[in-house]
Amino acid sequence: MEKPAQSRRASQIIEGKFDPRLKTYTMVGTSLVLTITVVGIVLLPFWLIFGKRYVNRYFDNLFCELTTRALHFKKGIWFQTERTVPLDKIQDLTFKEGPFLRYFGLSYLMVETAGQSVQGVSDMSLTGIIDARKFREMVLDQRDLITDKSNPASPPSLPKQDNPDLIPILQKMQSTLESIEAKLGEK
Repeated sequence: MEKPAQSRRASQIIEGKFDPRLKTYTMVGTSLVLTITVVGIVLLPFWLIFGKRYVNRYFDNLFCELTTRALHFKKGIWFQTERTVPLDKIQDLTFKEGPFLRYFGLSYLMVETAGQSVQGVSDMSLTGIIDARKFREMVLDQRDLITDKSNPASPPSLPKQDNPDLIPILQKMQSTLESIEAKLGEK
């Protein structure tokens, strides 16, 4: 059973660590939301009593890992979410800091994939990653490394010219193209 863990670790580039200030941000943010909602006012005392325990467990369950091929993310206590986004599908990683996040010294990354996300909605949000700008650059660099190797848009390498079987094929292609040009010129 250790071999899969070792092979997975072998392809790991970096594990994203989450800032402990995320706990305070979550406690304060949730308390504010509960304070301004009608139902939330009833739930606020329960949140103030049990919220810290919940936030600590939630924080302990956060996991983010960049591997050579994908970005893995796991979160949740009661409802756990695990996402794996292949690097070649990532369109953009948007770095955001609002005034509330900046007050706590945090930021978040929004991961957007090709054809998957609705406009303005991210496929994955990573809030509170330590050194988020550096993590973003590492993900984008690894994505570029992967897509450059498998980019179908890059021109194929030309065959060697000393291939005798290729010359008749190229001559036939040239005569066909000349024939097409002549017919197009007549019209």
